[in-house]
Amino acid sequence: MADRVTVIGWDGSPLTEAARSALAAATLVAGAAHHLALPEVPPAAERVRLGSVDLAARRIVGHRGTAVVLADGDPGFFGVVRTLRAPEHGLEVEVVPAVSAVAAAFARAGMPWDDARVVVAHRRTLRRAVNVCRAHPKVAVLTSPGAGPAELALLLDGVHRTFVVCEELGTDRERISVLTSDKAADHAWRDPNVVLVIGGGPVGGSTGGWLLGHDTPAVRGWALPGEDTGGRTGQDPTLRAAQLARLGPRIGDLVWDIGCAGGTFAVEAARLGAAVIAVDADPGACARTDAAARRAGVPLQVLAGRAPHLLERLPEPDVVRVGGGGVPVVAACVDRRPERIVTHAATRDEAEAIGAALADGGYEVECALLQTVGLDPRDWSERGRSLAFLLAGRRI
Repeated sequence: MADRVTVIGWDGSPLTEAARSALAAATLVAGAAHHLALPEVPPAAERVRLGSVDLAARRIVGHRGTAVVLADGDPGFFGVVRTLRAPEHGLEVEVVPAVSAVAAAFARAGMPWDDARVVVAHRRTLRRAVNVCRAHPKVAVLTSPGAGPAELALLLDGVHRTFVVCEELGTDRERISVLTSDKAADHAWRDPNVVLVIGGGPVGGSTGGWLLGHDTPAVRGWALPGEDTGGRTGQDPTLRAAQLARLGPRIGDLVWDIGCAGGTFAVEAARLGAAVIAVDADPGACARTDAAARRAGVPLQVLAGRAPHLLERLPEPDVVRVGGGGVPVVAACVDRRPERIVTHAATRDEAEAIGAALADGGYEVECALLQTVGLDPRDWSERGRSLAFLLAGRRI
């Protein structure tokens, strides 16, 4: 194993004295091509092109001498330090940090970033990164080849955002471009780049926050009465609570709310951090949902149209709530293979038919009869009564 491993972050600035000293003593230097071309790299040192960090780590484990790993930005922020310190390699490292690419990008844009979400986009995580951009008004995307600004823009089809694309930060080829997301797919972008995705709701405040990247909901709790969520009272909050619990919408998810009515479910799913597409055949319901989202301060994409036909052109969902349409809509959602589907029925016959559609589509089905009676605690008189069959399907 190497006698000493130093990880040096590089942001295009001149190397610090500590970084130059570590490089001068190195017998192995790992990094990208532009790192290995730095004049401070000792000519006699073994050079390792940093493609796979795991492969480089194994080379370092087998090396006898002093190793240095060069990385762009802050190597401890979504960087190589995590992989080098993984138990399978057993490397203890010293880190010489630099300004992260995210911090540099926001500095170039003249914006604070303590209220931003930061995501890494690879080919396998691109869809989830896009869902975060749908759901949050300020997102920094650390891109990779095949998951860059153009691909982000294509998957954000129909959702308007502003892109700040920062290419080759810290180099003499640095370029900053500001454009709308619908134009980003028309360009060829240089790697490496960072994309700031802005829009879809209020961005930051004048007083600052207290938790990096997170906004605390203004209203405490969930499965709230309609007037508290900003939507029109319609669906029983207890049924909505059970549906939310079965779906478990979270950051990085895309939720379909089919038959959104007053928008109470859609707003609550968005308050939990998920991206939401709300659909209803009634333009009035779409208007109410849009207004509820604005009052709650959450971004939603609201589409007027009739399911199941409209669903064909929607991006892939992670979880789905069907508020209306019965078996045909449930069957269409099953065809898209989300992880979970919830809906409700007014009669046992309808519940049996929906349960069969879920089971035939490869879902494990749960059904419960929910009855709630609202009481006035002043005199314990009955305010209202609700009865529904809750059906939940989990993909097997």
